[in-house]
Amino acid sequence: MRAIEITQPGPPDVLQLCERPLPVAGPGQVLIKVHAAGINRPDVLQRTGNYPVPKGASDLPGLEIAGEIVDGDLAASSFAKGDMVCALVQGGGYAEYCVADLALCLPVPAGMSALQAASLPETFFTVWSNVYDRGRLQPGETFMVQGGSSGIGVTAIQLAKALGHTVFATAGSDDKCRACEALGADRAINYKTEDFVEVIKQATDGKGVDVILDMVAGDYVPREIACLADDGRLVFIALLGGAKATVPLGQILMRRLTLTGSTLRPRPVAFKAAIAAQLRAQVWPLLEAGKIKPVIFQSFPLAQAASAHALMESSSHVGKIVLEVIAAA
Repeated sequence: MRAIEITQPGPPDVLQLCERPLPVAGPGQVLIKVHAAGINRPDVLQRTGNYPVPKGASDLPGLEIAGEIVDGDLAASSFAKGDMVCALVQGGGYAEYCVADLALCLPVPAGMSALQAASLPETFFTVWSNVYDRGRLQPGETFMVQGGSSGIGVTAIQLAKALGHTVFATAGSDDKCRACEALGADRAINYKTEDFVEVIKQATDGKGVDVILDMVAGDYVPREIACLADDGRLVFIALLGGAKATVPLGQILMRRLTLTGSTLRPRPVAFKAAIAAQLRAQVWPLLEAGKIKPVIFQSFPLAQAASAHALMESSSHVGKIVLEVIAAA
């Protein structure tokens, strides 16, 4: 099969087309003929040598795919050969075939193309796990996401809005802020021209927000703590602004704040399977009803993975970037 490999740590052009043997599905797994694969920040970190591949995972990049089940352990499954699914995978998505754990496969939502479905797993698993499980966002509570125009951001905005929350988002330009508001954010904040602490305080009558989803960290942390309501939760999923911060511990004590975070890729299949079940029950109906929509900024042929990574690193996109492995009919 054709695949994209990381020839050495480095810039986007280290992503090169190669030939690899077809992977083999093991117990509880299926082999998927990949139609499309989503691109995510962890792929970029892996390419630059800053995200170690978990033991036993493919060295090929790619954490989410959509395509056709062609083989595998289907005896006790509701899926069959020929079914179109999207899946969260441990790696290997930038290829014509990829193995996925059956428990992490979800049906392509009705009315959606494989290209659209490939943009769903990584961000929806991440947002659900961190906002609703770890962050415990409850009915009637308010929510803010940093980086609202990213793949995570557009997912978090739409999901929280569809579930009835007041939503705030930050983004780096007025155009990106308007895009966030078009997706459902009640107020998007241009972090280059506005003080998000001041805006949040004004918008919430001084109360602050209940949950913040953050991929920045660094010097954002004390400012985010200032944005939190009493009993608020700050959830980290990346450290793009730096891995160290000055934390006002007195605020945590006095206002009963929670600072937490997680990474998804190293977690066991059973943990991710529980998220998949929640998504299928609570989120897939929203996707099929059109209340949440995939936001794809641009797609690239598999062989142009380097160009796709260059676009992601430019941060000029709104939403997801996807590799098209099989051209749409």
